[in-house]
Amino acid sequence: MLVVAAAALVLSGAMGIRQTFGLFLGPFSFEHGIPVATVALAIALHNLVWGLAQPFAGAAADRYGVAPVVAFGALAFAGGLALAALAPSGPMLLLGMGLMVGIGISCTSFGVVLTAVGRAASPEGRSSALGLASAGGSLGQVLLVPLAESITSAAGMTAALLALAGIILAVAPLGLWLNRGGRRSAADVEATDGSLSDVLVQACRNPGYQLLTLGFFTCGFQLAFIATHLPGYLALCHMPAGLSATALALIGLFNMAGSWGCGWLGGRFRQQHVLGWLYLIRGVVIGAFALAPKSELVVVLFAATMGLTWLGTVPLTSGLVAKVFGIRHLGTLFGIVFLSHQIGSFLGAWLGGVVLNATGSYGPVWAATALAGLIAALLHFPIDDRPVSATLPMLVRA
Repeated sequence: MLVVAAAALVLSGAMGIRQTFGLFLGPFSFEHGIPVATVALAIALHNLVWGLAQPFAGAAADRYGVAPVVAFGALAFAGGLALAALAPSGPMLLLGMGLMVGIGISCTSFGVVLTAVGRAASPEGRSSALGLASAGGSLGQVLLVPLAESITSAAGMTAALLALAGIILAVAPLGLWLNRGGRRSAADVEATDGSLSDVLVQACRNPGYQLLTLGFFTCGFQLAFIATHLPGYLALCHMPAGLSATALALIGLFNMAGSWGCGWLGGRFRQQHVLGWLYLIRGVVIGAFALAPKSELVVVLFAATMGLTWLGTVPLTSGLVAKVFGIRHLGTLFGIVFLSHQIGSFLGAWLGGVVLNATGSYGPVWAATALAGLIAALLHFPIDDRPVSATLPMLVRA
């Protein structure tokens, strides 16, 4: 339980801070004259860098342990926030909030932190443990989004970003607790007898692993677009000031229940089926929200429903990888899947700004986001979740 608690707190810091970035679109634009498209590009860039760095961060955690990776990531994360706060210009924003934050979050988020939880938990309790850690990690979103908005209103954007930098540094020592996870069952050992290169070749040739990777792209696209552009979209809809922060906080609050619930369901039903239904529900909800007349009640209901499906994909996806391939190379294998997620995140955050600048509307991106959920659902249902040895491929069931 100590490993789960430490993981939840580290995730709370990293993911809670990341969830505040959409609140700074306006301040960067209005106070410092940086175009919305440039701010959106910086946020999109950190998602892409996060994805590109994640396999390497996961491999480092597999080899050297979680604590040094988390410590390095916290320093990079805090440095990027401080650079964006103290030197608010286009190039510095891309370097700080784009490159440095991307590297930092790759070392302090799911691909590293949940790997430690996966190693500490027994195979039969792994999905629930991963869900519980992910749920606890949502506490940061509930607390830090309103905190960032309050500090920005009272003292300005610079003070808010520096405060967030201090928070991520404060949780870095908890990486020491994460190193305590190291249990390996006989099933785990059998599933991971091969070397890293053998397992990588095997995984990348498996149709099921390929489908899981493609489906996770959708999750990144949807979440990054909503987290980055929901505040601006609600402003265009003439919603009350402060409603966007309330909506983002509600997403985090309901994600606590959703992540735990998805982890619990993944321990009792086939994880790929739970993922398929989750993507289907999310796509329908996004489409309904885009078409519905906007009111405070509609926004609140949308935020609550999205929260229930928000990060439940993470314990299910990482748990499915662990179930099929074992935990020896979990950080690396999940990191590759997560790269697809972050390519989607880059496009979701960036295209939102590009389409808005070009058309004055978010409508086309809302439509693409809803459609992507339906496609992702179809990709997940046929995945075979049977554990494999170092020489057997993961097949797709007809």
